[in-house]
Amino acid sequence: MKSKAWKENFMRGVFFIAACASVLAVALICIFLFANGVPAMKEIGFFKFLSGEMWRPQNNIYGIFPMIIGSLYVTAGAILFGVPIGILTSVFMAKYCPKKIYKPLKSATELLAGIPSVVYGFFGLVVLVPWIREFGRTLKSMGLISSSGNGNSILTASLLLGMMILPTIIGVTESTIRAVPGHYYEGAVALGATHERAIFRVILPAARSGVVAGVVLGVGRAIGETMAVIMVAGNQARMPSGIFRGIRTLTANIVLEMGYAADLHRESLIATGVVLFVFILLINFCVALLNRRGSHE
Repeated sequence: MKSKAWKENFMRGVFFIAACASVLAVALICIFLFANGVPAMKEIGFFKFLSGEMWRPQNNIYGIFPMIIGSLYVTAGAILFGVPIGILTSVFMAKYCPKKIYKPLKSATELLAGIPSVVYGFFGLVVLVPWIREFGRTLKSMGLISSSGNGNSILTASLLLGMMILPTIIGVTESTIRAVPGHYYEGAVALGATHERAIFRVILPAARSGVVAGVVLGVGRAIGETMAVIMVAGNQARMPSGIFRGIRTLTANIVLEMGYAADLHRESLIATGVVLFVFILLINFCVALLNRRGSHE
């Protein structure tokens, strides 16, 4: 008995140390970011830094508003492309998919999550960029747009990020749909609903909190993506002027210039990381709020 109690206390201590290490890691990151980024914001000016439309480090002009808008644009585009496909795929896998093809389909979606970002970026650079370039030229020849760009654009980055968030949305949404009690579906069918109506009018609304949580997690993945976006977005630090024109995101801005930045330039890039960190905190807060609401329901 004493030996068993000693083992339990030892393992309790191990778990406590692991939990403290996780909290300490987050705390150190927060301290580093805010200790180095906030002074730069004060020196530049909070409003000037967040709303400035020009980024010229050589002239000590630091405005990240174009990068904020660029990040929001590509994230919104990724949601537009990825969320419908992800949710419909989850519904198919949970309620329609034959057993013979379920395992290969499940393996394929899980494989998408394991592909490195640089491979996604290379795929976008070799495949998506030429497609979007030709598509833009076709629209321009028809007189529908004034500038077709070179393929490195908001549209390309949105399509690529839409592909990258699919595993997150599919995994969470499918698990949530399967967690809905079976009597929800049975009751709907007993009342005369068709298979499709029972799924889309009863099952999906019942799984709403989990579906939204999956979407929000996908948004977090999209807004924090760096390497793939750098390879296809054009990396132009200017206000977006169309979906066929290039932009620069917050993450790309940090990665592209941190290697040679110094003094205020370096601190302003860390301040950019603070803004991105706040975005991620807001997303995680939304997920926690949705999970809490789902547990109450």
